[in-house]
Amino acid sequence: MRKNMVTAASLLSLALTSGCALTSNGPGQGSGPADSGPLKGATVNVASKSFTEQLLLCEITAQRLESQAANVKRTCGMSGSNAVRAALTGGSVDMYWEYTGTGWLALKQQGSTTDPQAVYEKVRDLDKAKNNVVWLPPAAANNTYALAMRTRTAKKLNVSTLSDYAELAAKDPASARFCGASEFFGRDDGWSGLKKAYGFSLPKSDVAELAEGPIYNAVAKGNPCSLGEVFATDGRISALGLTVLKDDKKYFTPYNLSLNVRGATLRKHPGIQTAMAPVARLLTTSVMQKLNARIDVDGKRPEEVAHQWLSANKLN
Repeated sequence: MRKNMVTAASLLSLALTSGCALTSNGPGQGSGPADSGPLKGATVNVASKSFTEQLLLCEITAQRLESQAANVKRTCGMSGSNAVRAALTGGSVDMYWEYTGTGWLALKQQGSTTDPQAVYEKVRDLDKAKNNVVWLPPAAANNTYALAMRTRTAKKLNVSTLSDYAELAAKDPASARFCGASEFFGRDDGWSGLKKAYGFSLPKSDVAELAEGPIYNAVAKGNPCSLGEVFATDGRISALGLTVLKDDKKYFTPYNLSLNVRGATLRKHPGIQTAMAPVARLLTTSVMQKLNARIDVDGKRPEEVAHQWLSANKLN
């Protein structure tokens, strides 16, 4: 599950002020359905989880479908993966954006894989067979775990990959001080697995546990750590002058975005896939970082950012 970007209190405020109420059937600030288009007559309910990226994707999807003449209900900002997933499989919503790594865990796949296409194809095939949920072709945007360092520090220390970091940890542990959240330290595919995969260790005195949010500022300040756990599409990465180190051994499970749609909905309205295909093609990790930053750093509302991005790409 990707949980980046804003606090619980600010999520509620953001959702309610953005037009993406936690459970809302009303439209956002888009112009509403077009008078005519390939989805004329379709009524769909678009949902999302409750953090910044998901609220934004909910609005992007709703406004894109409205531009194709669909009547869109919004249920943006549902609390957690389980809730939105249950709403989808239960038929109360028609679609939401999920992460392939989350699907991998939800469908109880054994072991791990680092091949994004293999992860996607496995969850796509299993979910269609078991639940009649269609995973549309994924975006390049990958909101996986990552390790980030101040850009100027990375350049000074000549560190650009996690293998470089492993060498730094062996030679100069004080310069490799690490901050992570409790979940990352507790996961088998988190800190312990990372150290094993890259063959390094750090003294306990050079490892700090922080809440997820403060890690970004801690890394930016270099206190108490020079490197920390982040989520790859978080807008604060670029805003704070951080650099994500390349996972050159492909340790972390991919979390690519895929629009999940009820099979019954897609059979009835196949134009949904056609309408959303160009959106998925444009959503890269870098694009998501910038769009998320416009909300979390610049204070823009999700529907405003969605409208401007769709307009810039001639998709509304």
